[in-house]
Amino acid sequence: MSRIRKIALEEHFMAPGFQEYSKSFQQHLDPKVFKELSYALADFDEIRLAEMDKAGIDIVILSQTGPGVQGETNKARAIERARENNDFLAAQIARHPTRFTGFASLPMQDPKAATAELERAVVQLGFKGALVNGHTHGTYYDDPAYDILWERMQALDVPFYLHPIDPCTPLAACEGHPELAGATWGWGVETGTHALRLLFGGVFDRFPNLKVILGHMGEGLPFLRWRFDSRFEAYPHGITLARRPSEYFGSNILITTSGVCSPHALLGAIGEMGAEAVMFSVDFPYESSTAAADFIEQAPLDDQIRQLVCHGNAERIFKL
Repeated sequence: MSRIRKIALEEHFMAPGFQEYSKSFQQHLDPKVFKELSYALADFDEIRLAEMDKAGIDIVILSQTGPGVQGETNKARAIERARENNDFLAAQIARHPTRFTGFASLPMQDPKAATAELERAVVQLGFKGALVNGHTHGTYYDDPAYDILWERMQALDVPFYLHPIDPCTPLAACEGHPELAGATWGWGVETGTHALRLLFGGVFDRFPNLKVILGHMGEGLPFLRWRFDSRFEAYPHGITLARRPSEYFGSNILITTSGVCSPHALLGAIGEMGAEAVMFSVDFPYESSTAAADFIEQAPLDDQIRQLVCHGNAERIFKL
């Protein structure tokens, strides 16, 4: 049986020399698993294309695996390494231009430099936006210093993919439970909270056409839209928004299915946000492309909605 055409946009690689930033993540992996992941992250030919073909994934938007340049403590080096990463990715895309495109790495240590690198990556390299691995050493992007970046992203009409990272300070509630601190739970709490900071910090009021993408079925946020409205109305703490919190979901905040192959969660997310706000993704190589493809093809969706989620929304949003 032929596969439905798909576009995936949380698909990772490792640029040469970027392994140094991933040590804190690697220490939690079984050495054999890490070795297999390393091969897949470094591959742009046999492994990756075979997995794409088997899953019916026509195009992927590639991004540097975390934490990438967000892990760099030296500002000048972060600027240099982001440019190096983006040039490396552009060279790989040029080898398979009908199958690959890219998200820029940005040196968020310096908002002006990040803005300049975004523009270079989009205008000169043809990238489709940026993927940033969470906060940068405890700095969150609702800070007005980043308005220069949000203005440029809105003007370029490209999205910002907010990807998980470790909290700057470990979650006290996860102390003694390392199984909870990372991808199982803690990363989602960290990333979802960062997205809410953007919302309640007024970033989307200042830049109403800005689009931020969250993976992992929206880090759970779509399912709490009603409660955000209810409790914010009760406890606004002096904050005023142009719209109810729930109304930013589906317009400014979009999501992907990466790493959550649950038909019930998918139906709930579509019900909360609308079919045009949900996009298929895998989280390759950390998740199985085949499992993700089987999930989205077997989910109880009508054909029109399935086509939107599998490729139509990504084609519209990324102009593919």
